[in-house]
Amino acid sequence: MKNFFQENKKALYGGMVATMFTGLGVFLIGQVSGYEAKQLIISSHEGINMLCNTIILASATILTLLLTLLGISTGTESKLKSEHYYQVLDIAKIDTVLLVGALVMFQLFNIPIIEADKVSVKWYSAIYWISLILSSILNGTMITVVLMLYTTITNMIHIVGLKSDHRMVSNEKEREREKSPEMSG
Repeated sequence: MKNFFQENKKALYGGMVATMFTGLGVFLIGQVSGYEAKQLIISSHEGINMLCNTIILASATILTLLLTLLGISTGTESKLKSEHYYQVLDIAKIDTVLLVGALVMFQLFNIPIIEADKVSVKWYSAIYWISLILSSILNGTMITVVLMLYTTITNMIHIVGLKSDHRMVSNEKEREREKSPEMSG
């Protein structure tokens, strides 16, 4: 787990900054009454649906692109270290959580709560704040995934396209060291 945070520090910071930046709007709005919250929920409904749909589409596309990346990774002449595959696995895990989160939020936000007669006006305020906080988290997580993907693609460009010595390409000596414990055991 420590390696995950160390290796993805920039992407995680980028996602946290985006979450805080978009979440800052939540705190700048201040207190809203139940009636105001109901009106704000109605007006923000289309935007939140669009955000969820965009994240769902982007996340599904990223998962598909990761399969393509794995095909390129295995087809390259260079022997890639397991670190590369763990990097791709980390992106896939976070992207899947993001996809599921966006689907759940989309479904929950499409429950016609505004139409219900027996819902207390106080609940609208809570629903409004929760939707803003969750949309900020989805936004920040999407940015984290994109930044992690950027790092992985940059590494692949250096390995496959530029054929440079890269920290994720194992050389002959490293491969021999990996094989020698197997041979002695």
